[in-house]
Amino acid sequence: MKKNNFLKAILCITAISASVLSAKAQDNNATFSLSLTSDQFFGVAPSAGVEYKLSDKIGVSAYGIFWGAGTAGAWGNWTEFGGGVNLYLADGITLNPNIGFTFGDLLSKGATSGQLGGIAGDGIVPNLFFNVDKTKFESEVYVGYYAPLRDKAPEGASTLAYLHYWANAGFKVSQNFSFGGHFEHLKRTKDDVNGVLDYYQWLGPYVQFNVPRVASFIRLSAGPELKNGLQPKDSFYKLSTGFTF
Repeated sequence: MKKNNFLKAILCITAISASVLSAKAQDNNATFSLSLTSDQFFGVAPSAGVEYKLSDKIGVSAYGIFWGAGTAGAWGNWTEFGGGVNLYLADGITLNPNIGFTFGDLLSKGATSGQLGGIAGDGIVPNLFFNVDKTKFESEVYVGYYAPLRDKAPEGASTLAYLHYWANAGFKVSQNFSFGGHFEHLKRTKDDVNGVLDYYQWLGPYVQFNVPRVASFIRLSAGPELKNGLQPKDSFYKLSTGFTF
């Protein structure tokens, strides 16, 4: 009986939350974005996000990343979900801090290649985006720290933690085309068995094509690797596309 009451309470809370968000979506600006990225490390990684703009200065947001579609399929079908706030600091300038959670086996189980099964609440991901979108200038900075929530590593292995960040900036030739430079770094910051490791660090140009009418884009970034602790490559490349409505 207690279990049934608990389930009824959860369903009630969920229904009320959905009603509140639905009302806010009707009273304020609500947007949905879908993007797809492919690179040499993670493989294919689709992601989605929603934002409910509460005022001219702030919005609430949620996001999900389907890491398991690429290389991260080996990490217990790794998945990331989280939310935060979007702060409108000035015209065309936003700051979006989030708290995310991972599901899989990469952080808490030490990347056991899915052999031990993924777990919900594998890790926690404090992260933020800083964006600038002006008439002739664009820029994005991302910083995310991936830390284990639990210690489920098998004997002889260790929980893992990572720092992932990038920064890019570019010139808008027109509404349809822009170009600039991109720097990105992924580093393992915790491994009690094998130590820290730079997975990749690279720097290079990007070109981006936009269709403002449907809020969509496609971007290619590529450049030489500056550091790689695994198997050094001559270059690194990333292809991204997405739209917002």
